Amino acid sequence: MILSQISYLDCIAFLVFLAPQLLVQIGLLPLLTWLIPALPSLGKLQHVMYVGILILTAPKAVAIPYQFIRERFFVSHQHRAPFVQKATPFQDLVIRFVRYAFANMPAFLGRVFFSKAVSLPFLRFRMLRHGIVTSPIRWTEIKRPNFRGVWIVHNQQEQPDVIVYYCHGGGFSMGSSFFYMEFLLAWVAMLKNAGYSNPALFALEYTLVPDATYPTQLHETVAGYEYVLSLAQSSVRVVVGGDSAGATLILSFLLYMSDHTDLRHQKPGLAIMISPWVTILSRENRNTESDYLNSSSLELYGRQYIGSKVSADDPIVSPGTCRDLNKWREASPEQGWYFLYGSEEVLGPETRRLISLLEKTGKEVDSWEEPGGIHAWPVASLYLGETREARLSGLKSIVEAIKNRIHS
Repeated sequence: MILSQISYLDCIAFLVFLAPQLLVQIGLLPLLTWLIPALPSLGKLQHVMYVGILILTAPKAVAIPYQFIRERFFVSHQHRAPFVQKATPFQDLVIRFVRYAFANMPAFLGRVFFSKAVSLPFLRFRMLRHGIVTSPIRWTEIKRPNFRGVWIVHNQQEQPDVIVYYCHGGGFSMGSSFFYMEFLLAWVAMLKNAGYSNPALFALEYTLVPDATYPTQLHETVAGYEYVLSLAQSSVRVVVGGDSAGATLILSFLLYMSDHTDLRHQKPGLAIMISPWVTILSRENRNTESDYLNSSSLELYGRQYIGSKVSADDPIVSPGTCRDLNKWREASPEQGWYFLYGSEEVLGPETRRLISLLEKTGKEVDSWEEPGGIHAWPVASLYLGETREARLSGLKSIVEAIKNRIHS
């Protein structure tokens, strides 16, 4: 199931689904507390709310459109940010708002944005807008005591011939598989079109911070992989992958596997790394002119994930701190690695360093560094791409990598 580009109507529908969930999941007072730093007494609430919200939101509302108009129409093409040079006006405007939200919005708000309660109705709205009542590819929620996730399979009555095990991003503090559902369904559909008879995908719903910190998420990742193995023809027909913080969990999991005999001989066939957060706390994570991530927020989320009982230099919690070639050789999937990231990413330097290290292990390592690209663009482009080819370019390269390494 491959839908068209996100439209302005879709954006309005998303806000309609979002608004009541902000009240249900967060509540009015916490929302007002965020909007108005010093919430006054109830007697003065109405007046201060009006003045406070006006003062707080007016500069924000004006600044983003002003910067957008200035850079797109009053700055020469060669002096624009690399992403802006290649982006459509719609993509440019959306990413500017995302950049502002990542830098300024607290995680408890982000969790609502990406939650199942908002994302699933939004997906169904998009499907109905395309004349689709029921998805041709079915999904089932899996809830076990030690992990949760979403199982997506082309034919529920047959054993899959390839399974993707995916962990979503979101800084460990927000995100859900349901927010990624359209991307995941398209992935399975494209695997089917590539010649696999019954492709499947399991998306892990790991516990978000602050509900739990490391190593809870790692233990859930291990349990999820064991579940996938129970459904797979063999471990080499399993593709593990993730984006951003989800890719971190996969890297941590692969390093963890190398230390455990019961898992060491059940390594997956291939790893797909989309804009991985390789080193949680790193001076190399520097802001760029184009990317919507920023180093300060990354450090905040990273420290919350690590918690107070683990060192940030522990390779299992922060995989980029591992420089041991033998360790990475043992951790590498049977058919190697495929990395996708943008040249303008905050996380780019650490990603390049890991790729360089992995290449020395003798394992096959391929990568696609998109010129002018930003964080997790292969995922975002499915929603924001102007043409079908642009929307599917990232997934197409992923499916080709899988097809070349794991034959149908």
